[in-house]
Amino acid sequence: MRQQELREIMNLSSLRAPKKANAGRKRVGRGMGSGMGKTSTRGHKGQGSRSGSSLMRGFEGGQMPLHRRMPKRGFTNIFRAEYTVLNLARIAEVGETELTYEKLVALRLVRKRDGLVKVLGDGELKVAVTVHAHKFSKTAQEKIEKAGGKAILIAE
Repeated sequence: MRQQELREIMNLSSLRAPKKANAGRKRVGRGMGSGMGKTSTRGHKGQGSRSGSSLMRGFEGGQMPLHRRMPKRGFTNIFRAEYTVLNLARIAEVGETELTYEKLVALRLVRKRDGLVKVLGDGELKVAVTVHAHKFSKTAQEKIEKAGGKAILIAE
């Protein structure tokens, strides 16, 4: 029953393009018959009506633009050193006795091949592990040494 209804509704004579599918381009400056009229959609007088008029992004008609009204906050330190953080819990999961930087990259604990690593003290160590990193937090260093391991600093 349903297919029969569809067949009656959908046939070649009832097909038509969706709304606005065949709309032509706006032809500006082609006279009164174009539907754009005498002023070609620019209005009368004023800055936008003149030829060669182009306004910068964010122009608000002479009013102080929003991006200049907003206060400037802080600054960006271009010498900042970005560290990849590594918790003791992740080191304990690996089950290695010695972790060099190359091994950390191979185990995908560190993504960057030339980045800096800082070990943080979140988690517990049960086995003695020697960890090579650029920085250690106090708690991480204490926990590594308490478990019988070594925290070795890599020169930056």
